[in-house]
Amino acid sequence: MNPCIVIPVFNHGAAIGRVLERLRPYGLPCWLIDDGSDRDCANTLQHLAAEQPDWIRLERLPHNQGKGAAFHHGLRCAQQAGHSHVIQIDADGQHAPEDLPRLLAAAEDRPDAIISGVPIYDESVPRIRLYGRYLTHVWVWINTASLQIQDSMCGFRIYPVTFTAALMQRNRIGHRMEFDTDILVHAYWDGAPVVNVPTRVRYPEDGVSHFRMLRDNARISGMHARLFFKMLWRRFGLGRRIKPAPRLTSSGKN
Repeated sequence: MNPCIVIPVFNHGAAIGRVLERLRPYGLPCWLIDDGSDRDCANTLQHLAAEQPDWIRLERLPHNQGKGAAFHHGLRCAQQAGHSHVIQIDADGQHAPEDLPRLLAAAEDRPDAIISGVPIYDESVPRIRLYGRYLTHVWVWINTASLQIQDSMCGFRIYPVTFTAALMQRNRIGHRMEFDTDILVHAYWDGAPVVNVPTRVRYPEDGVSHFRMLRDNARISGMHARLFFKMLWRRFGLGRRIKPAPRLTSSGKN
């Protein structure tokens, strides 16, 4: 294995430094993908990259395109650099980088699999966010006809680079808040094993959330509907071409 870290960043200037400080002991190359952040955050990222060029690389997108688009850009960077696996972790400080060795051990054991964090929440989790996740869990179980994906929304994962790059190339994957669920369902459909690893999640008191209740719930609902109809198409053969009826000769015979 030759893993690296990819962190999409959008206006998380106050948190990203602490996230990097906790990741540095693991000695892995890290791409920060600036997803159109404001000037303050952009300057913070520039400073961090300049201060630690031995392991931090900074890429900038011209405008905000969403977490999925930023991750896809980082995935391409990792692929071009020859990395075998990408570690995805959020920039807001919710995840526990100290759990990374357990995810890496699972990836070593199953290099073909997607290693997906399963949150262990403390008392800081907003109840409305916690309950809302269960609705997504149910839809994922329906759309995969399986309970293998224990949590599809956690942003702390390890992806095999070659498989994931090809997956994103041939499928329409949502670029924003729906990204984490969308890509995991498509990966399961395409035969990737999903290995679930418990990981601690804490919502920082000064955390920045870009979740917009109406807009993002509408996107997520649309994704579930799209996945449901795609599941029906795949499972029940609705996409098979109907064989044309045999042509008749002028005599009325086949």
